[in-house]
Formats: sequence, structure tokens, C-alpha cells
Amino acid sequence: MPEAGQSRAKTAAALPVDADGWASFFAGYGDIVLVANSDKVDMAALCAQFGPGALFVFFNKVYKVLSAPFGGAALLVARSSEAGANIVYRREVETVVGYFRPPGFTGILNLKAAASERFSGADEFAGSAAGFLDLSRHFEGFYPRGRLPSSGFALALWLAEQRLPGRISLVGFSGQRSQDWKLFRIHDWTFEQTVQRLLAQTGRISLVGDEAPEGDLARIARRFPEIAAQDIVLVASDVLAGRLNEADTAIDGLLSVTRWQRVLRRNLLLLKPKTRKQKLADARASTESGPGAT
Repeated sequence: MPEAGQSRAKTAAALPVDADGWASFFAGYGDIVLVANSDKVDMAALCAQFGPGALFVFFNKVYKVLSAPFGGAALLVARSSEAGANIVYRREVETVVGYFRPPGFTGILNLKAAASERFSGADEFAGSAAGFLDLSRHFEGFYPRGRLPSSGFALALWLAEQRLPGRISLVGFSGQRSQDWKLFRIHDWTFEQTVQRLLAQTGRISLVGDEAPEGDLARIARRFPEIAAQDIVLVASDVLAGRLNEADTAIDGLLSVTRWQRVLRRNLLLLKPKTRKQKLADARASTESGPGAT
């Protein structure tokens, strides 16, 4: 195994297919930099900050953050759905892989974080080395019910729990919608941001850039040390609850005003052919609610 901080290339046969193998893989790097698909990411600054020994981990549609081929040590995480890896399902493998250059590109980590998700075959990644990490049971009883962890959060939390010798840094994990890219509601962004901040406070991960300012409540506690921390949290919670009630009233008004637009949109969506993922979801729901289902 290379010394921590030393860049290395992987062959197709070397990429892991289980959690233990991936833990050993990541343990070979002194810096593991997880790069979210955010328009606030400055790749040139990141490369200068971490140097050539860092492993940069990218996710799915890397063209959101890369405007030119990346030649450093890199790993691409391809999130799975019920139809397999999303970049395979959408026929984007060659497009996203085209943003990486050997020998730094180590290959693709096909990640699943829910029982309903399935891996794609190793031969479906356009000749790139592929490994597999199943975290479908890792978040049971922890992540909010009815939601799924985002790819970056799932991998970041799992890495933080491995107690690796290297430093884990998160870049662009703001949980905020940009002008060009939306946030998927299937993920609980508030929960994820809370966990990330707590992990950062304990030193398990490092937040880089705009995600790492001192929190408002921490500044209040420092300014007024005579006030107990729990009292600050209670008052802040009361204020937040009041503001949420006001927001709910405004949202209710907007929903009333836009009722007919939403009816029209629903009718138009009914005319749109179902995607493969929707058909798979319908088939699974039919099976679960069929005869003998409990």
C-alpha cells in the first residue's frame, strides 16, 4: 500500500467490491477531497490547496463542476437507482468519464444507499475500472424515513466512521440550490447539513470554503458567555418555529393562487410516457400491494 498522501492509479482488477476493500483503498491517501456538484467550487484553487497527493472524489454529472479534463488522482462515484447506475441508465458514462485523464483516474465507484437500488454490471462503464459499495443497510434507523441520503452525504458519513488516517474534506456541500442546478427533494438536506456540521465540529471531517463559517448560535454564545447554551438553543428554536408558521401561511396562499397551474401540469404529465425508472417503481409497488402482501 502506498504511503499516505501518495497518488496512485488503480487497475480494473484492483477496485474493491465491498466495504472493507474500499476502506483499505481510501486509507492509502493523506487527503480525500469530496467535491459536490456546486457552482461555487473552484477546482484550480482546490488543486493548489491540496496538492498532487490528494484523491479528488467526484459525483455523477461531473460536468456541473469540471469545465476541462481533470488529470489529478480522481475517483468518480456513480449513484445507483432502481434502473442501475444513473450515468449508465442515462447513457452518460462516456461523457462524464471523458472529463478525466490517466494515470490519475482510478475508476468508478458504483454506490447504492437504498435496498431498492441496484448495481450496474462492471462491463457497463465504457471500459473504466469499476468497483461497488453497498450502503443500503448502513442508514437504516438513522436517516429520516421516506427520504434517501444523497451520494455525497452517504459516502462522507461512511468515510468519517471508518476512522481513516487521512483527512476527509468536503467541498461545495452547502445543501443550497444554485441558479442552474436544483436540489432533489428525496434527500433531507436539513438533516444532512446538521450531521455534517456536527462531524466538522468534532474533527471527523473538514468543511472547505463557504460551508465552514462559524454558526450564528456559536457567535451569540461567545458574545454572551453568561447565557447557558441550552437557553440560546431554546430561544432560537422558538424564533424559528414562529418564522416557519409565517412561512406556512405564505406558502398556503401561493398554493391557492397557483392551483389551476398545478392541475394543468399534472394533466400534461399524465400524457408523458413513463420512464424506465417509473415503470420499475410501479412494478415494485404493485408487487408489494398484491395478494399476500403485508
